[in-house]
Amino acid sequence: MSTAEADQDDIPLFAASRKVYPQSVAGPFRRAKWLILFLCLGIYYLLPFLRWDRGPYLPNQAVLADIANNRFYFFFIEIWPQEVYYFTGLLILAAFVLFLMNAVAGRVWCGYLCPQTVWTDLFLSVERFFEGDRRERMRRDAEPWGFDTLWRKGAKHAVWLVIAWWTGGAWVLYFADAPTLVRELATFTAPLSAYVWIAILTFTTYTLAGIMREQVCKYMCPWPRIQAALTDDEALNVTYRYDRGEPRVSVKQAARLRAQGAPAGDCVDCFQCVAVCPTGIDIRDGAQVDCIQCGLCIDACDTVMTKIGRPTRLIAYDTDGNVQRRLAGLAAIYRPVRLRTLIYLALIAIVGGAMLWQLATRSTAGISVLHERTPLFVTLSDGAIRNAYAVRLLNKRPEHRPFALTVSGLPGVRIEAVGASPSADLRPVVTVDPDSSREVRVLVTVPAGVPLAASQVITITASDLFAGETVRADDHFMAPETHR
Repeated sequence: MSTAEADQDDIPLFAASRKVYPQSVAGPFRRAKWLILFLCLGIYYLLPFLRWDRGPYLPNQAVLADIANNRFYFFFIEIWPQEVYYFTGLLILAAFVLFLMNAVAGRVWCGYLCPQTVWTDLFLSVERFFEGDRRERMRRDAEPWGFDTLWRKGAKHAVWLVIAWWTGGAWVLYFADAPTLVRELATFTAPLSAYVWIAILTFTTYTLAGIMREQVCKYMCPWPRIQAALTDDEALNVTYRYDRGEPRVSVKQAARLRAQGAPAGDCVDCFQCVAVCPTGIDIRDGAQVDCIQCGLCIDACDTVMTKIGRPTRLIAYDTDGNVQRRLAGLAAIYRPVRLRTLIYLALIAIVGGAMLWQLATRSTAGISVLHERTPLFVTLSDGAIRNAYAVRLLNKRPEHRPFALTVSGLPGVRIEAVGASPSADLRPVVTVDPDSSREVRVLVTVPAGVPLAASQVITITASDLFAGETVRADDHFMAPETHR
């Protein structure tokens, strides 16, 4: 075995994680992250307490997943279990939006909007408050623990647990009336399931955002691998512009080389881009799956460039193609609007438009018809043919609704409903309770002498006597082959 082969055999299959100490930084990208953090957390924590008047006997929480009554409420929208396709549409819409963001600016979702990023930023800010910035935290971890380190770390973890606990608590508030559930939680009268889910979410939030941090992005999240397969050369990514930065020299060396007319890069090897990176990578090594595209290295590099009097954006949202073009003396090309992004926009518009149209035209009533199989038909003593159906009426409104039943499709056809009362025009009327459905047995009869095929389509219609809303369903009327 050669020495090289022996060295390769000695390479470990697992590399222990290196603790990352992100340094604080100021700049436009950091401000954008703060703004998004406060906006996202504000919506998440406060939305369950927002009220929305839906009238009597209905919950007044703006956003509520009412599992007990099989409803989901979102402001003026009410979703029934039968309308689960709305959630499917939202998932499809979210996927296309994510693909569009990736096509325009790479992993911008990961850097700014991902819950893991948002909560990790919050936990890091708590850590800096108690333990100081990067150098102070590194010094504390390197030294033996004393009282000062102990109380600071203890306070940090205590605040982390409070944030994690309230994160889990806020989640369960979306499944019950928030003020009521908060009062029950405080008095220990809430359902056991609420405490269980709060405990689970407290543990996961504390572990993922406080302990694991960048490990989630590096190893657990599948999106970096999927994103790498979906991206193209035109997508903007956080890029080290090595056409400007190389060769790397100190500030004094750069001044001396430029005075001599020799090449000197703007990068002074200060490693500030590495110090602020939440995943601990060096962006100057090129595109990496660990980079979440948060832009903090841009802020750090711009700060250094400003101090040494060089142009900013040595690190910027750019493409490797543009770096190569500048090296060749060509102008950079940016194409955020191209076939790929137009396709995603079109798909978003189609799915979003379809969902809006469905919402705008949705019915608050429904009907389904099932033909009884035994027997398929009955011949009465006067020669008339009768079929029986199980008709289920659905009422999505919070009040009782009377539905009048009619049938069409055959001459002289009559309809009866078992247990129904007749209307003024002798149509059978079925009353359905609020927010519920009712099944009735319906008898459809065709008088003797009417020519019938073995199977013929009829339409059963249910009309709300008060609101005027009409729903209908088709089924087959069965008759003997000899009935002509």
